[in-house]
Amino acid sequence: MADMLVRLYDLPDSAPMRRVLADAGIAIRRAMPYEKRAVVGWVEDRFGQSWACECDVSFSSRPISCYLATRDGRIAGFGCHDSTCANFFGPMGVDEDARGQGIGAALLLACLEAMRAGGYGYAIIGGVGPREFYARVAGAIEIPDSSPGIYRDRLRDDKEADAEEGAAG
Repeated sequence: MADMLVRLYDLPDSAPMRRVLADAGIAIRRAMPYEKRAVVGWVEDRFGQSWACECDVSFSSRPISCYLATRDGRIAGFGCHDSTCANFFGPMGVDEDARGQGIGAALLLACLEAMRAGGYGYAIIGGVGPREFYARVAGAIEIPDSSPGIYRDRLRDDKEADAEEGAAG
């Protein structure tokens, strides 16, 4: 899977999207230090050990580089930046029950806006799955010859191996 590049100086305004989510009871906010175990555990339960490890690293940044979507005190989604490599967005995931509401787009833009505020002019989205999503929401473009990028020869956890075997079989 190829990497994608985003021009941070040309991001769309996320305020209208956040207002719609807020009206639906969904908050997009930066994670707090006391939430680390709950967030990392939630990520591991839903998306596997690799993403949980990357999310864990985001809590070491100051400010924390993990954003959450919450509803009624529960996590609906998460997004991280600057965890696997500096200037990289990801991972990001939304709970299956909360998909299709714009939460992923809001988390993506929250992270990209934080990267822009941190002084970056561009962001890299590593090993992109749904290219169309990133192109539509953030204007991301594919970086030629960027696969496998930083994710070469990486260890896989049991959930990832099972998912790959199921997809191949």
